[in-house]
Amino acid sequence: MTEKEKAAKGFLYNANHDVSLMEERRWCASLCYEYNQLHPAKTEERERLLRRILGQASNNFVIEQPFLCDYGYNIKIGENFYANHHCTVLDGAKVAFGDNVFIAPNCGFYTAGHPLDTEQRNQGLEYAYPITVGDNVWIGAHVAVLPGVTIGNNSVIGAGSIITKDIPSGVIAAGNPCKIIRKITEEDRKKYWKA
Repeated sequence: MTEKEKAAKGFLYNANHDVSLMEERRWCASLCYEYNQLHPAKTEERERLLRRILGQASNNFVIEQPFLCDYGYNIKIGENFYANHHCTVLDGAKVAFGDNVFIAPNCGFYTAGHPLDTEQRNQGLEYAYPITVGDNVWIGAHVAVLPGVTIGNNSVIGAGSIITKDIPSGVIAAGNPCKIIRKITEEDRKKYWKA
């Protein structure tokens, strides 16, 4: 089994010494560098380059510069996707974003983790678990999403949160570690229409 195949199955794999994975990361880093150097007004060029980086992209999306990822091909984004400045996706495993996802600045999605055992860690071994973000999710600034996390549809994640466990649909969650604060209600729909 190749190191890439091990990663896809969630096994320990060696990303630090595998020539193939190192080359894929260099290729992606070059494309991200090129993307981040483009003038912001060059929207068509930006979209074309992002489509080369990402595994799957919708018709309507915006990713502000700078943007960084490891491989790119493991990232899938839905319709009306928006990621603000300084979004980082360590996509050793699949990272899937649903439709109408809004990501504030300085957020990170980290599929990579490392063994607690020092001998394994010093060998360069790591694991990668997929991240899934549902439809209609708003993620506040400076949020970190850790390996294996799923965020349900219609949820809001408060700024500065570190998400270590799954978040269900239709809730507001925040904190370190991120915890459910409450369900989103009909009253929330009316809140901003009051004078």
